[in-house]
Amino acid sequence: MGLRDDIQADLAEAFDDDLADAVQDFTGSYMGPGVWDPVSETTTAQSVTYTGRGVLDSYESKRIDGLNILIGDVLLICLANEVTDKPAVGHQLTTTDLITGLQATYRIVSPGIDPAQAHYEIQLRK
Repeated sequence: MGLRDDIQADLAEAFDDDLADAVQDFTGSYMGPGVWDPVSETTTAQSVTYTGRGVLDSYESKRIDGLNILIGDVLLICLANEVTDKPAVGHQLTTTDLITGLQATYRIVSPGIDPAQAHYEIQLRK
């Protein structure tokens, strides 16, 4: 097993056991490729949906700078091999809100992946 496999196996085990209460399913979506008709102002693009699971966390108050990280931004940590598509800036993610426990939709502000490409750390904003 390589480093990526080790990390993913350890994180998957933590998601299933120790962090099971904190793990949330999520659904991502974005508009796929299509052709824009400027006359009718319509597109042939279709919505693409993907899924995954991860742990949501709020940012430490000392990291909130009002520019790059805003109050209310959350961090999603998820396994790369469990996400069925590649998260990107502007995608919409629907998951459980940390405060209310209700479904909430967030926009991906900054997706990141570790050097071993084992897990994503994604900044979300309402």
